[in-house]
Amino acid sequence: MPFVTGPLPQRLKLIHGFGAVAFGVKDSGFSFFLLIFYNQALGMDAGTVSLALALALVVDAFIDPLLGNLSDRTWSRWGRRLPWLYAAPIPLAFAWVFLWHPPGGNTPAFWELLAVAISVRVLLSACEVPSVSLLPEITADYDERTTLFRYRYLFGWCGGLVMMFLAYFVFMPGPEGLLQPDGYFWFGLVGAMLMVVSVLGSALGQHRLVAGYPETKAPPFSWRGAFGEIVDAFSERAFLIFAAGALAAYVSQGLTFSLTNYLNIFVWQFDTAELRIFPIILFLSVVLMFFIVGPMHRRWGKPKSAVIGALGSLGVILVPFALYLSGYWPTVGSTTSAALFYCFLLVSNTLGVVVMISGSSMIAEIVEAYQERTGRRAEGSFYSGNWFVQKCATGGGILLGGQVIALSNLPTKAAPANVAPEVVTQMILLYCGAITVLGLIAAYWLGRFPIDRAQHEARLAALDAAARADVDAAVTPP
Repeated sequence: MPFVTGPLPQRLKLIHGFGAVAFGVKDSGFSFFLLIFYNQALGMDAGTVSLALALALVVDAFIDPLLGNLSDRTWSRWGRRLPWLYAAPIPLAFAWVFLWHPPGGNTPAFWELLAVAISVRVLLSACEVPSVSLLPEITADYDERTTLFRYRYLFGWCGGLVMMFLAYFVFMPGPEGLLQPDGYFWFGLVGAMLMVVSVLGSALGQHRLVAGYPETKAPPFSWRGAFGEIVDAFSERAFLIFAAGALAAYVSQGLTFSLTNYLNIFVWQFDTAELRIFPIILFLSVVLMFFIVGPMHRRWGKPKSAVIGALGSLGVILVPFALYLSGYWPTVGSTTSAALFYCFLLVSNTLGVVVMISGSSMIAEIVEAYQERTGRRAEGSFYSGNWFVQKCATGGGILLGGQVIALSNLPTKAAPANVAPEVVTQMILLYCGAITVLGLIAAYWLGRFPIDRAQHEARLAALDAAARADVDAAVTPP
């Protein structure tokens, strides 16, 4: 039975969502700043940096299913998830600081960067997988699950945007600041503190509701049993269809995030004031998403909403690049150019976040489909499976972003005014071609997701009836 039946209290929505701030801090750092920090500020080759980050993601992706399985099997008076949320954030904070301030302040070797990046990602997973696995346990309602994901995405984006604000306004102001290493230490230190407050605060806020021994005790952990259950969960048809669409969407997101600062500086040539507006636009897009995704799901359902978001986001963001290449775009570096691009970005990012929320919310429905087929619940396995897909794909996106920079022949520590036009053109063509292919693949597969609202509610009714029958059989004397 879920922890809450009926409408969720507003306090619970806020507390649960607050736990995603740590993920937003990590995502903002890895996606927007880490490549440019190691490449332009520390002087490492972009292809080498992207390879290290991609390998870290792949290693973490294979560890995630084990973390999810261990979380499902945890047996304690604090429940299955809370012990992880209390143990992981402090080590995560130390690893995060080391990532942005390599020992001695010198440029690290490839293996040093890889080791720290893996540590950060595994510890973050030990926080995020148990936290998000609580969601289908808290409520079984189709729309309330969307609501919890809305709050998770809102707080996650807010965590990332707070760090982006601090980066652009305080720690690394202006294009020159992003290319110097000094401010990144404070970026890492403040981010580490925010991660700890987020994870521990959310866990403590939900403690009274979710603490307690689980209703049933899972079998002891074994490597054979863990991998068997993971393979069984991943073979669920609905999950495979979701994973195909999510893979393309996450690769596109990783590519876009890793190239954002390159595009803003070298293509659109934003100055300090215009760069500071960028996180404001992202924040407004998340606020717009918060108000439109619920009505979209109620009207069209989650799969069709994901398709609308994917195609709409792709179509809108391609327009400014097409106009730039054809010579119809206002002079880059002007106020008109920046304002017009931000209008397109606002709409595109709003629809892009709708895709991510729709996909993530679909996983909660897979949990009951798997339970109906096997008689077991495996929230941790499915959400760690989602992280497996996301991290492999995001790693692929970051690796692809590094190759885009390398193939564009952009020199290290380059001044925007001195970059040749053909370098910028090559960067745009490679980026736009990649996101077009990926966006179409994501829309196709997410639109084929086989569980709609009616099927989910019918499945819940059948599971409830079966549970009541089991209870009746247990109490009826022979």
